Amino acid sequence: MSDRRSKLVVIALGGNAIISSGQRGTIAEQFENSRKSLEGVVKCIQNGYDVVLTHGNGPQVGDALIRAEMASNVVPVNPLGVCVAETEGTMGYMLQQTLMNALKVAKQDNPVVALVTQVLVDPDDSAFADPTKPIGPNYDEWEAIKFRNERGWKMSENSHGKYRRVVASPVPLEIIDADVIKHLVDIGMVVIAAGGGGIPVWKDKEGKLEGVDAVIDKDFASAILGKEVGASTLLMATAVEGVYLNFNTPGQELLSELKAEDAQRYLEVGHFPLGSMGPKIEAALNFLEEGGAKAIICSVNDIANALEGKSGTSITL
Repeated sequence: MSDRRSKLVVIALGGNAIISSGQRGTIAEQFENSRKSLEGVVKCIQNGYDVVLTHGNGPQVGDALIRAEMASNVVPVNPLGVCVAETEGTMGYMLQQTLMNALKVAKQDNPVVALVTQVLVDPDDSAFADPTKPIGPNYDEWEAIKFRNERGWKMSENSHGKYRRVVASPVPLEIIDADVIKHLVDIGMVVIAAGGGGIPVWKDKEGKLEGVDAVIDKDFASAILGKEVGASTLLMATAVEGVYLNFNTPGQELLSELKAEDAQRYLEVGHFPLGSMGPKIEAALNFLEEGGAKAIICSVNDIANALEGKSGTSITL
């Protein structure tokens, strides 16, 4: 779609950037966490980078579904796809306002826009038959059994001995609004897009769009977005400092640099589990294969330094 721009970066904020471990996830908490998380984004803009910002929405969309289901005897229930759109809008507002205020304090005049984004998926994707994407809060085992029986939820145990609801997560194929996003970047705007991986849609035989009840992995969507807007760098901010081998063992090793072929090999032998680092490594490899120059995985508190190669893990071909 476009030539690569060396100063254009897609920054994907992980869920911990918005809701910290142990928090209830109140709006006040989310705004406060956003202020802290966006400090690094502001520094990147001050350093001359053009930024497209994406974010996760797993806890938020899970909460939206719970609200809808609990109020079903009063108002109609919104399906999952609509809840994804709802949270992309509300979180986009929160991040837009917070970033605008931070840039004002930093005396940066970059306009900020939040765009509700549709993302094309295949309605025959095998993910619809095998839901794996966790959403909503953590539950104890007895709660998981209760919701599985009463609500028909599919539940999956995580590494902390807790359970979360899982839903379909199809592979993103195309960012429907990519041309609009690229135009906004070209005229100097900071763009918040593809929040929560974007709203999954498919095309009928006439090319008309229809919504799908699913949640797209935000790192996979960010990799596609980076390709389509011509970003040179994809930065995925998360809860850890970077990519580790033998993570959470006495022999764990933080990698500051990683070649794509080594990342693929480590992925295949199980160093990067599906529920944690695996999707980020896959997204990084997808981005590089499509022409990206560099993928970075770093702590949400160290975004600016990681972009300058001073921390985190840089992955290249």
